[in-house]
Amino acid sequence: MLERLFSLSRQGTTIKTEVIAGLTTFVTMVYIVFVNPAMLSEAGMDLGAAFVATCIAAAIGCFIMGFWANYPLALAPGMGLNAFFTYGVVLGMGHSWQSALGAVFLSGCLFLLLSLFKVREWVIQAIPVVLKQAIATGIGAFLALIALKNAGIIVASPATLVQLGDITSAGPLLAIFSFFIIAALMFRDVKSAVLLSIFIVTVCAWGLDLVEYHGIVSAPPSIMPTVMQLDIAAALELSMLSVVFAFLFVDLFDTSGTLVAVTQKAGLADEKGKMPRLGRALSADSTATIAGSILGTSTTTSYIESVSGVSVGGKTGLTAVVVGICFLLMMFFAPLAQMVPAYATAGAILYVAVLMLQNLKFVNWDDMSDAIPVSVVLLMTPLTFSIAHGIALGFIAYTAVKVLCNKREEVSLSVWVLTILFVVKFTFS
Repeated sequence: MLERLFSLSRQGTTIKTEVIAGLTTFVTMVYIVFVNPAMLSEAGMDLGAAFVATCIAAAIGCFIMGFWANYPLALAPGMGLNAFFTYGVVLGMGHSWQSALGAVFLSGCLFLLLSLFKVREWVIQAIPVVLKQAIATGIGAFLALIALKNAGIIVASPATLVQLGDITSAGPLLAIFSFFIIAALMFRDVKSAVLLSIFIVTVCAWGLDLVEYHGIVSAPPSIMPTVMQLDIAAALELSMLSVVFAFLFVDLFDTSGTLVAVTQKAGLADEKGKMPRLGRALSADSTATIAGSILGTSTTTSYIESVSGVSVGGKTGLTAVVVGICFLLMMFFAPLAQMVPAYATAGAILYVAVLMLQNLKFVNWDDMSDAIPVSVVLLMTPLTFSIAHGIALGFIAYTAVKVLCNKREEVSLSVWVLTILFVVKFTFS
C-alpha cells in the first residue's frame, strides 16, 4: 500500500529511510508547538486551544502534502506570520483575534485560487527579486524585536522609545543562554538544537522556581474556545485589506522558496528545474491555512526545516505523513507547552530572525535603487511593528526610486498596481 501511495522504489528510498527522515524533520520543527500557542495567547486566544489547533493544522498540512502532493515537505503555523497576527494585527492595529483569523481564512482562499488558476507563477515572477529579499529581512528584523521584547532584554522608554532592560535578571539571562545554546548546537550540526534549547531553559526555570510544573502527559485541551471563531465579515473591511494581502504575500513567497530549496535538495526537480505536482503542493499549503484558521491558528506554511529530513534520505510524501502523525501525538503533551516561559522561546525566535536576515547578503548595495527599498522594509517593518506596513512602504519606495532614477522599465505592471493600492490605503485609512 505504501509503495502504491508514495512510489518508494521509484524514488530510490525505503520505509525505514522515510520514517527516519520524518522523525528528523519533526524534531527540528516541533518547537513551533511551544512558540506558536504562547504567541497567540498574547492576542487573547486560549492557550490550550491554540496548542491543539497548532498540532491539528500542522498534521492536516503534512497529510495533504504527503498523500496528495507526495513531497517530503512538512507544514505548520509559520514563524513571522504568527508574530504579525498577534503583535501587528491584534495588539498593533487593534483588531480582534477573530477578525485576524478571518483575514487568515481569506488569504488562504486567495492563495488556493491563485494556485488552481496558476496565477502564482505570474505573481512571483512579476515581483522584483529585491523586494522578495527585502520582505524576508524585514520579517527577520521584526522577529528579532519581538524576541528581545519578550525576553525583557529591551523595554519601553518614554524618552527614547526603547532602552536596555535589566539583563542581570533571570528572564533575560535565560533568553540569552537559550540563544547561545542554539548557536553552539547548530555549529555542531545538532538537528534538534532549537527544541533542546527550549527544554534546557525551561528545566532551568523550573529548577529556579520561576515556572510551575504541570506534568508531562494529559488528555488534549478543548479546542472549542477557538474553533469556528473566525470573523470573516470583519476581515472584509477596507482597513483589513493590507492585512489579508500581507498574510497572502508572505505565505506565497515563503512557500515558493521552501519548495524550491527542498525539491532541489531531494533531487525531485527535472533537468529544467521544474517541480512535478507543483499545483498539488501549493494547494496543500493553502488548504492547511484555511483549515488552520477555522481551527484557530495563524497561517500554516511550508517549513524550511524539511531540508533536515531530506538530508537523511527523505524523498516522498511518507516523510511528511510521519511528521503529521508526530504532531497529532504531541497533543497529549499539552502540560509541557504550558510550562514553557516566554524567555525560553525568545532564543528560538531570535535564531529564526538571524536566518532570515541572511538574505541581506544577496542585495546589491552598490545600486541605490535596490538598497533604498530594502532599507525601507528592513527598518520600517520592526519600527512600525507591522509586516503589512513594511511591505507597503517598501513597494512605494521601490516604485518611487526606480522612476526617479530613470529605471521605470524595472517597475512591472503588478508592482504599479500594488503601489497605487498601498498609496490609496495610506491616504484613506
